[in-house]
Amino acid sequence: VQLVESGGGLVQPGGSLRLYCAASGLTLDAFANCWLRQAPGKEREGVSGISSGDGNTYYADSVKCRFTISRDSAKNTVLLQMISLEPEDTAVYYCAAGLTLREGGPRLTDFGSWGQGTQVTVSS
Repeated sequence: VQLVESGGGLVQPGGSLRLYCAASGLTLDAFANCWLRQAPGKEREGVSGISSGDGNTYYADSVKCRFTISRDSAKNTVLLQMISLEPEDTAVYYCAAGLTLREGGPRLTDFGSWGQGTQVTVSS
């Protein structure tokens, strides 16, 4: 099983990025998927998730109305569209696949497959 993130980079405040998570060895839409981020000196936090089956979504309050998670089943990819980026969004972003997406957001212990992360830097 391998998850590979891409799409990160340097963007100015107010800009947009689209992150991609491509999977091999598992079918992403058979699992709950999520995006988490970790900023320097901070704990890893779940920012968005999508459940298997009904595709219910979760967004952390800090990213609601700015981030959108989606799946492209044909490409076995999970995407995170990010707009109106803020310096506070600077972090390494990880995608993960797991058994369940809880109503209150992704719980790290529920996700057993992780990517290596992609750096997002929001700075002028």
